[in-house]
Amino acid sequence: MDPSAAGLTGIIILLASIFLLRVPVGFAMGIIGFAGFTHILGWKAATGMLGTEVWGVFSSYGLTVIPLFILMGQICFYSGVNERLYKAAYAWMGHIRGGLAMATVLACGGFAAICGSNSATAATMSTVALPQMKKYGYSPILSTGSVAAGATLGVVIPPSVVLIIIGLQTSQSIAELFVGSIIPGVLLTTFFLGTVYRLCRKNPDWGPAGARMSLREKMATLPGSVEMLVLFALVMGGLFMGLFTPTEAGAAGAALALLISLVTRTMTFAKFRTACTDTLKVSSMIMVIVMGAVIFGRFLAVTRLPFETANAVAALNIPPLVIIMLICLIYVVGGMVMDALAMLLVTIPIFFPVVQAMGYDPLWFGVLITVVTTLGAITPPVGVNIFIVASMAPEVPMGSVFKGVLHFMVAYMLLTGLLLAFPALVTFLPSMM
Repeated sequence: MDPSAAGLTGIIILLASIFLLRVPVGFAMGIIGFAGFTHILGWKAATGMLGTEVWGVFSSYGLTVIPLFILMGQICFYSGVNERLYKAAYAWMGHIRGGLAMATVLACGGFAAICGSNSATAATMSTVALPQMKKYGYSPILSTGSVAAGATLGVVIPPSVVLIIIGLQTSQSIAELFVGSIIPGVLLTTFFLGTVYRLCRKNPDWGPAGARMSLREKMATLPGSVEMLVLFALVMGGLFMGLFTPTEAGAAGAALALLISLVTRTMTFAKFRTACTDTLKVSSMIMVIVMGAVIFGRFLAVTRLPFETANAVAALNIPPLVIIMLICLIYVVGGMVMDALAMLLVTIPIFFPVVQAMGYDPLWFGVLITVVTTLGAITPPVGVNIFIVASMAPEVPMGSVFKGVLHFMVAYMLLTGLLLAFPALVTFLPSMM
């Protein structure tokens, strides 16, 4: 079989294994990649590749950044940072129409900035915010939609595990990817707040105003948000000024998160042990996916499929921007039926050479596809956040949750359009590092 045809066949078998046979993504990529490599170059070359490539990746110092940032997020989760963030946001915004939903979005953004996971943010903020919004008579469409959409900020706002994986797979600076995603993350949060405001202007009964708190009560909640700001400033400030490598930033962030939890006496030994256990579970899952992606990526490389695709696309008589828009459309559709991280790991070896051949900034492209693919977390049929939020609010019909997130998809489309039109929204801050 022709190598390019073998590569295309491997992709088809991979998708069938994931969707039809329900094989875990990491194992599917690893097994099919190894089998394809063996078919093209033989058993001896495949076993040699397996040893050298896997060891080369997992002996990399840069890979330690993943468990460190996950540990930081788990410590914050078990020490109750999310609840204190929500109380602070509610105290300052809960008295205005739709303010409780706006506070939920801000709390999601704040927790996401130190957690880095949309599913973890969706689960924790559902527990905290949904009962409060139900208590104040908020529409289930607005309440569930704001939590599900707000939780996706965990992938866009740094530190993000997805951005770490993109940096490792494309040999880009993780620190620059983090800094480059700050402005898009702030813009997306702002668009979400604008969506809540627009919905409550159109449907006043969806988000009735809560009780106004006194200035003293508002000030009393500030320590709950200051600790998050200090943590975020340490990590991102250190990266921006070149004081930390990403790995050192993760270690410093985890240490400071633990110190804060001990000072505030919100962390017990049992909680800390659970945080470490969950960190090991999540990190192991990600490492298996990374290993599978490395093996499958080497298989695609020997088939020459990514490079032939890049040459074929470059030869097309259509503007490069149209090609980028088609790639974004593929990521949106793929994100609807596939986990965002898995989708990126499967497709980056194919599309990244295409983008480089057209002369686009790889940093900009990394942040762009992160934003576009993250939309899949709130789109059917595999909208992970939707199912997490729906499970936390069993009395709310699934259709209402879908209706809620549909309103927030406009914010993603607006941000994607801005990033396509103004790449400097991503590249400006990294250029100042």
